[in-house]
Amino acid sequence: MEYEEITHKIISCAYKVFNQLGFGFLESVYRKAMAIELTKSGLQVEEEKSMKVYYDSEVVGNFSADLFVEDTVVVELKSVQNMVKDHEVQLVNYLKALMKEIGLLINFGPSGVEVKRKYKEFKNTK
Repeated sequence: MEYEEITHKIISCAYKVFNQLGFGFLESVYRKAMAIELTKSGLQVEEEKSMKVYYDSEVVGNFSADLFVEDTVVVELKSVQNMVKDHEVQLVNYLKALMKEIGLLINFGPSGVEVKRKYKEFKNTK
């Protein structure tokens, strides 16, 4: 399955979750609901996947991605009034650390689902 198809399914699941839960829950609630919905849609998903960050072949830190789908797409979830550039930078850093090409930043915000598709390397998506 190509990452375009995977990301479309992930985004569809986000809308299903938002339509049922709305805005105002903790990110952990959305993460669990997304895991359920992604599994129902036939995707393999790992929650809070722990990963190491290396510098000069030495571990310098750890982080966990909210969701890791089909061993391909890193998904970071937010439940905030407004996303900020720092959220996007965080996701791109995760992609670099994991050596993965694409990630989704999904905010379950007050006016609905907001999705940003981020790449390890800059891609002009226009």
